[in-house]
Amino acid sequence: MTFLIAAGPLPRPSAAPPATTTSPSAAYAKPGEATPPLITIPLRTDLPLGSGTGGAPPGALRTLGGREGSSGPMPVSVPRQRIVSAAAEPGDATAMDATAMTGTGTGTDRDRNDLTLLVVEDDPAGALAVPELLDAVDASGTRVRIRTARNLTEAERLLTDDVHCVLVDLSLPGPRAAAGDDPLAPLRHILRLAPRHAVLALAASADAELAAEAVRVGAQDHLFREELDGRLLSRAIRYAVERKRADAVQVKLAESRLRAQENARLERGLLPTPLLEGSDLRFAAHYRPGRERALLGGDFYDVVRTPDGTVHAMIGDVCGHGPDEAALGVELRIAWRALTFAGLCGDELLSTMQQVLEHERESDEIFATLCTVDIAPDGRRAGLCLAGHPSPLIARQGRAARLLPYEDGGPALGLLPRARWPRRQVELGGAWSLLMYTDGLIEGRSAGPGSPRLGQDGMVQMINRQLSEGLRGDELLEAAVTEVRALNGGELTDDVAVLALERDRTRG
Repeated sequence: MTFLIAAGPLPRPSAAPPATTTSPSAAYAKPGEATPPLITIPLRTDLPLGSGTGGAPPGALRTLGGREGSSGPMPVSVPRQRIVSAAAEPGDATAMDATAMTGTGTGTDRDRNDLTLLVVEDDPAGALAVPELLDAVDASGTRVRIRTARNLTEAERLLTDDVHCVLVDLSLPGPRAAAGDDPLAPLRHILRLAPRHAVLALAASADAELAAEAVRVGAQDHLFREELDGRLLSRAIRYAVERKRADAVQVKLAESRLRAQENARLERGLLPTPLLEGSDLRFAAHYRPGRERALLGGDFYDVVRTPDGTVHAMIGDVCGHGPDEAALGVELRIAWRALTFAGLCGDELLSTMQQVLEHERESDEIFATLCTVDIAPDGRRAGLCLAGHPSPLIARQGRAARLLPYEDGGPALGLLPRARWPRRQVELGGAWSLLMYTDGLIEGRSAGPGSPRLGQDGMVQMINRQLSEGLRGDELLEAAVTEVRALNGGELTDDVAVLALERDRTRG
């Protein structure tokens, strides 16, 4: 293709050009002036199409000399080239979708359903005319973009994330590293390269046993070359893609179940085992995490008996109820048990616990409330320490339940660097029941959504009523949590931990 371009400046054409001209530049010549000579400039036509003005690729515009009085050069665009059908070049290793190349179609809504097929076969003459076989696909509204590879090396290069399905010719020669004479070596190689892609095996009808073995190895389906047509191939591609997606979902579900089972065993193992051997106290506990499908939350508790006969009980709450808070609660519980067996008590124990919290927490905003009770070996008195935590409830024989004194409590752990937590001595009596709990038990609603919170007073009334009904131990705790949930009008959003220690006989 050539353009004829006049050399030299081009003056403005006269108002009445001559009736006849001998060249394109003659129209611009003034009377008496010679016609400028013509220069022939060849123009390349083998440039790839692009998205520039007029369909020309960047750099495909040629500029003529500016007209006299014009503001700039005059662009001349290259006419759009005719798209050669990809089917005419079976060995081409590029996407064979003329519709996509010319820019026609309905846009993203149609592209969302498009599929890309990578054909791996060693027939450079195009015996497997895949584009013709896919003529029936367009009628279903789904385009299939096709890439072809002559060998496994080329297939590895073309196997990108946008490929949905791979059609492997089982007659391909195997990779060089393959040991022995394995007819499925090409397929195994593709399966290793594309663990997330759907794979179809192509074989001759005489190799039916080999094709079935290909499916057992990992292909989603097999096709026979002699029976191949557009409808069958289209259906096989869609089936393979959907089956691969379904298989991936099943694998993820199985992994999720295994992970959930492992987490459940781990969380169950992190729940405390009371150490009360040799004590005449009865123990019961109820734990309900606020997280859905979880066994462990930010609440924690523990009960141990030290060699001197003292029974130590603790219950605490890390702010929040996610997995990080649950992990921190476990660390604090283990630290409390270790420090208790080491002989620490009261302010000294809580000061050390605060140091543990400050070291293990992820941010300075994290804090934890704590309540500790150490019951004397005779069971008649106890020492009480509160670190921003609700006071325990005590029910003595023949008297209504009430809260233990809480005026001398200290702040929650992690709030004040040099805080102190005084230990208060309380009298328990001969027979009693001690209920320790976290704020999840009292922060629920008292009569459904929008109603006031239950609070400590409401909880005391509820426990007194249930004690009058003869409930004790596990039955009492289960009934209390069930009623609190019912009063709230649904599941409680916070973790709930409740433990009960009971002494049911009088000692001298």
